[in-house]
Amino acid sequence: MSIKNQSIQEEATQILEYIRKLAPEHLVKFTHVCGTHEQALNQYGIRPLLPKNVQLIAGPGCPVCVVPAQDIDEAIELAFKEDVIMTTFGDMSKVPASRLSLFESRTEGADVRIVYGPLDAIKIAEENPQKEVVFFAIGFETTIATIAAQLLHSPPENFSVICSNRLIPPAMYFLMGIGELQIDGFICPGHVATIIGVRPFETITQAYHIPTVVSGFEPTDLLMSIAILLKQIHDQQPKAVNQYTRYVKYEGNLKAQQMIAQVFRPYNAQWRGIGRMRDGGYELRDEFQHLNARIKFNLKPKKGIDIKPGCICHLVVIGKETPDHCKLFGKDCIPTHPYGPCMVSREGTCNIWHKYGTLDLFEND
Repeated sequence: MSIKNQSIQEEATQILEYIRKLAPEHLVKFTHVCGTHEQALNQYGIRPLLPKNVQLIAGPGCPVCVVPAQDIDEAIELAFKEDVIMTTFGDMSKVPASRLSLFESRTEGADVRIVYGPLDAIKIAEENPQKEVVFFAIGFETTIATIAAQLLHSPPENFSVICSNRLIPPAMYFLMGIGELQIDGFICPGHVATIIGVRPFETITQAYHIPTVVSGFEPTDLLMSIAILLKQIHDQQPKAVNQYTRYVKYEGNLKAQQMIAQVFRPYNAQWRGIGRMRDGGYELRDEFQHLNARIKFNLKPKKGIDIKPGCICHLVVIGKETPDHCKLFGKDCIPTHPYGPCMVSREGTCNIWHKYGTLDLFEND
């Protein structure tokens, strides 16, 4: 074992001892809203190390999992047009919609191309002036900032976007409104906080009197964040704490926030399997509507099929169920042939549990 790894292990052991001392006798549940956090929790085997009455619940932290089927159906409809090139992220291309995924639509003649971001899509537009290039834009606040930056730089006339971006704080408010859920604290996504800062999470603490902590992604980050939440419960002093101080500023990235505000405005957006969420997404402002593919191609809204029979992704996303309670999990629904959206992305809870193995949250020690 290297000196660095030994040091990390010693630090983790010390934090775990502190967690065990702080853990109350009653059950406490902490919800995170980040697919990367769920991946780290499983990859490093953190849940089994915790006291059995300290549970970590996965919330709606996978950006492709919450894209409604209707939006994907619209992207597929455009991709089948002879003069259109549809571009999107790799994970997004494989998410099942009402009938097909974008990836599957290629076998029927659709021109769908995988890109790393909007800049790649713009380059394709510049290289294909005779074609219309559409970027299917998904993601949370971190991705939204990169999209805004590109749209502010006068992309070519043959470029447009389908916006299906979603916002994390409204999802947290939504979860707090579900009576059956027990949420004693939130572990907040560090990468989102690099953009929006700590204040939006602070308002949640003030509104519901529960602790929140902005966490990094290393195992010691997550353990320290759990300890911070437990300490606040022990002291009965809930507040918003920034554990990820090496990257996150309290005010966030003001330049990114300014760009986002110039290009987008919040609206009541549909989340897959969840419903319409107040201010849960972004849409283009009036002065950028010429880049709106829905208007440019006169797309008519159609109701999509978000959750297919037997799938419980809508319950997994909000933390009501775990993937192993789905009858399709690991059988008719696997990463290479996903039946539900949560099995597609490496940030999807079902995909993560399939990769690292399932865990009964009520039998950990």
